[in-house]
Amino acid sequence: MQLTDYHTYKEIKSQTQAWAQALDVVRASSLPKAGDYDQVIFTGCGSTYYLSLSAAALYQELTGRSARAVPGGELLLNSQTVLTNQKTLLVAISRSGTTTETVKAVEKFKSEKHGDVVVISNYDEVLSRMANANIVIDKGQEESVAQTRSFASMFVAASAFCVRMATRDDLLEAMAGLPEVGNKLMKAYESYAKGIGENLDFDRFYFLGSSFRHGLASEVNLKMKEMTLTHSEPFHFLEFRHGPMSMVNQNAVVVGMLSDANRVHEAKVLSEMKMLGGTVSAIGESDADVCFESNIPESVRGVLYLPILQLMAFYRSVKKGLNPDRPANLTAVVKLDF
Repeated sequence: MQLTDYHTYKEIKSQTQAWAQALDVVRASSLPKAGDYDQVIFTGCGSTYYLSLSAAALYQELTGRSARAVPGGELLLNSQTVLTNQKTLLVAISRSGTTTETVKAVEKFKSEKHGDVVVISNYDEVLSRMANANIVIDKGQEESVAQTRSFASMFVAASAFCVRMATRDDLLEAMAGLPEVGNKLMKAYESYAKGIGENLDFDRFYFLGSSFRHGLASEVNLKMKEMTLTHSEPFHFLEFRHGPMSMVNQNAVVVGMLSDANRVHEAKVLSEMKMLGGTVSAIGESDADVCFESNIPESVRGVLYLPILQLMAFYRSVKKGLNPDRPANLTAVVKLDF
């Protein structure tokens, strides 16, 4: 098969068009005011729960207001551990807009009158129709089961949502440069991703990131796991020393999503893993194996970590003779009887 015969490859390579649409949609959306709520809860399932982890960290960083992420199933089954009498804004994220746990959690949230709902999705489906504010990025829609273009488009939308809630027009303007940088990164580093992905001597991958990058590390870990059936785990940077580093050897790849503010501490972790025999892949704005060189503020350039690592998983899947479009035992939408 040719690369372009795979939906996943085409979706990864075309994703920057969906990033641009996400920015346009959020700019045009009528959104609530951050000051109207005591807390914000982001929820989703699978990839969109990981997206929620990133979005909650970014929301709190930019607005200074309390935010947390909760899996849709946890919000549905154990809402007493999540919700209080505080006025809450619920941000529900779902590629399909029909994920059972998320839909049922939003229904329960609304019936108990906890607050308002914002939905971020790629399809105008049942979840969108329950929202007070609805952000749909249809250019993020996919044929593949594994989320790549969809996740990235919703991540850009969630980031722009946080920026607007913080009334940071300067950051929203800076985000307009993301698609161009994303295209340049894929052109410059696709062969790098291919080289690591196709090396089957590697049998374990670890993805390190802190702050909003931990949610991204969790997501690219999931791509590696589901598309390639390879042992893969995400960790906060400094937590990796507390046990997991015992797994590092010459067959391990340790990917570090470097920040600006904490780069010294993060780079030290990567250096230590290299001394243990691991192959290290550092990704960041500058002086890294993959360099963004974007001049876009750190808080809103997070999507740039994704394409190269998505391509790494794609090439590994193909090399192993798997079908990246249809990972084993998975479907695009999880629908359950509740």
